Amino acid sequence: MYAVIETGGKQYRVSEGDEIFVEKLGLEAEEKVSFDKVIAVSDDNGLKVGTPYVESATVDATVVKNGKGKKITVFTYKPKKSSARKKGHRQAYTKVKIDAIHA
Repeated sequence: MYAVIETGGKQYRVSEGDEIFVEKLGLEAEEKVSFDKVIAVSDDNGLKVGTPYVESATVDATVVKNGKGKKITVFTYKPKKSSARKKGHRQAYTKVKIDAIHA
């Protein structure tokens, strides 16, 4: 059984027991979270696709940890103008473990 959920502007295909990295949710570790924007659910009866979301379908998860990703370098410049800027960025994330899929 799997489901396709939407969170943080992205879509994820999840099954029970999966651990995924999503955009920062603002929750502490060991807190429970429920995703109600379920786009599709697949089970023994087949695939149910929502328009845009499947009604009464939720995915329950537990927050494992919060953190920041690898640093990326952002370098912008304007040629022949001696103008350059170098910045770094680390994207915040939340790691969640999928506990149950309720169709």
